Amino acid sequence: MQVSSLNEVKIYSLSCGKSLPEWLSDRKKRALQKKDVDVRRRIELIQDFEMPTVCTTIKVSKDGQYILATGTYKPRVRCYDTYQLSLKFERCLDSEVVTFEILSDDYSKIVFLHNDRYIEFHSQSGFYYKTRIPKFGRDFSYHYPSCDLYFVGASSEVYRLNLEQGRYLNPLQTDAAENNVCDINAVHGLFATGTIEGRVECWDPRVRKRVGVLDCALNSVTADSEINSLPTISALKFNGALSMAVGTSTGQVLLYDLRSDKPLLVKDHQYGLPIKSVHFQESLDLVLSADSRIVKMWNKDSGKIFTSLEPEHDLNDVCLYPSSGMLLTANESPKMGIYYIPVLGPAPRWCSFLDNLTEELEENPESTVYDDYKFVTKKDLENLGLTHLIGSPFLRAYMHGFFMDIRLYHKVKLMVNPFAYEEYRKDRIRQKIEETRAQRVQLKSLPNILTDDRFKVMFENPDFQVDEDSEEFRLLNPLVSRISEKRKKQLRLLEQQEQQERLKKEEEEEPEGKPSDAESSESSDDEKDWVEEVRKQRRLLQQEERVKRQEQLKEDQQTVLKPQFYEIKAGEEFRSFKESATKQRLMNKTLEDRLKLEAKHGTLNVSDTTVGSKQLTFTLKRSEQQKKQQEAEKLHRQERKKLRRSASHLRSRPRRGRPFH
Repeated sequence: MQVSSLNEVKIYSLSCGKSLPEWLSDRKKRALQKKDVDVRRRIELIQDFEMPTVCTTIKVSKDGQYILATGTYKPRVRCYDTYQLSLKFERCLDSEVVTFEILSDDYSKIVFLHNDRYIEFHSQSGFYYKTRIPKFGRDFSYHYPSCDLYFVGASSEVYRLNLEQGRYLNPLQTDAAENNVCDINAVHGLFATGTIEGRVECWDPRVRKRVGVLDCALNSVTADSEINSLPTISALKFNGALSMAVGTSTGQVLLYDLRSDKPLLVKDHQYGLPIKSVHFQESLDLVLSADSRIVKMWNKDSGKIFTSLEPEHDLNDVCLYPSSGMLLTANESPKMGIYYIPVLGPAPRWCSFLDNLTEELEENPESTVYDDYKFVTKKDLENLGLTHLIGSPFLRAYMHGFFMDIRLYHKVKLMVNPFAYEEYRKDRIRQKIEETRAQRVQLKSLPNILTDDRFKVMFENPDFQVDEDSEEFRLLNPLVSRISEKRKKQLRLLEQQEQQERLKKEEEEEPEGKPSDAESSESSDDEKDWVEEVRKQRRLLQQEERVKRQEQLKEDQQTVLKPQFYEIKAGEEFRSFKESATKQRLMNKTLEDRLKLEAKHGTLNVSDTTVGSKQLTFTLKRSEQQKKQQEAEKLHRQERKKLRRSASHLRSRPRRGRPFH
């Protein structure tokens, strides 16, 4: 992939790089990819997206799934499925294709205009029908309301072929000797044809009469244009109901409003080559005009250039993928061009990964650096006294300056400025400091978490609030505070080291080694202080726990002494007022209070393990029957132990006899 930029508009060429021959085996292809860097870095967006020799025309189906292209030699048409990113089918033809049109949403209905006056119809299964027109054709358009095909060519007549009736209708008689291009407005159906005399004739298909004539050859001549021949019409394109773009053979593009016979704008390509195609980009109000050498994108209101694209080989046709920033080109080379311009629109759905790829490239731009040469301007040469070298092999002109050998530059600068080495040392030290800073972890963006919809609820919910009076927080707070203080100290030490490096002008940083004795003693003192703080907090917590237990005991005693009335429910056995009161009191308490009451009776054991963690051991109460059964089993085991006879006097004797086989 190759990246170019003009007017700060990035253009990504996805078809550049070497292509592997089809006859190579997979093993040789893998070996070639390992050796050649250009082959390894290439992006094959669509497999086999090329022609044997030359590609003449290229178009995209209305549903955007299929890309059809014609080429030579041998004459053929290839259809590529974008959903599968591969070639769907290939059909060879009898003669070369001048142009073609896709009548259906997919590839099921295609019409080809050949250079031998034949018109060929193809269906989804293949060739369907062939007919012929009287004169050589150059372009044609399809009128959907009447199912008529309008053919223009080396004749003054416009031939009409009705696909519903299957026969030719009376032709339209124009005033031109020959017609080059034609187009039909999709809004109101106006038919326009461009002539070799430089005029555009507009016809109404409903009444088959001419409704207007535009003299584009006269209007294309401006004060700055240099014209050696009569401008003929080479491209024609409608945009909406009232806009029309006309391209001439001398390299001018004229924008018209159909309500006026004067052009709104005249754009000159400055190459003097015929305009091949014209397209409109609605989202940015741009016009894409192409000749055989360059594709220019400019504003349709002001004519200001937006960006341009100059391929390596000559262009035959240009196609803009609908609702995207992808541009397809048919070139005078086997490989067809694929260009992605993110400013024009997003990548198509079948190659949406291009957006992520280009975003990563924009985040990490790669600048071209020439280590052996120094770029200098004319002012720099005047300061160095080297203006007499302009035009010599020592200086290579580049844009607004020159490239010169870096060794010559340093020698001359040292002679002119003896203190240049000191400035060089300062720059090197500054660069090294910046490199160490760049190695740190940097946050590219710092969004406000409090306003983020994903995390905003956490900061508004009181359940997530930190309880500073809790036991865990009080035990962890000394550790957190010590760590933050330690980080602040380390940052202060690092800043002091950087300041010392600037003052001493050291070229290399001191190697990182073991911490000094002062740092180690300081860290040990911090650890001692932290341990003492944790012990202090633990003693305070234990004291608070004892006070809470005493207050709870007093509250329980007062509750027992108060007279209370109890309701005995149906089916419930009354035992005592004291037991009912205890049961009712337990039902009103929380689970934490119940566990604390159980701990008083010795059934709940709480022990501390590490900082901020507890270990609970809960033992269920046993009934009187279970205790009696356990005592009976214990007595039974003791009686069996007394009556048990030892079998230690029995010893195993060796068995005599023949061995068993």
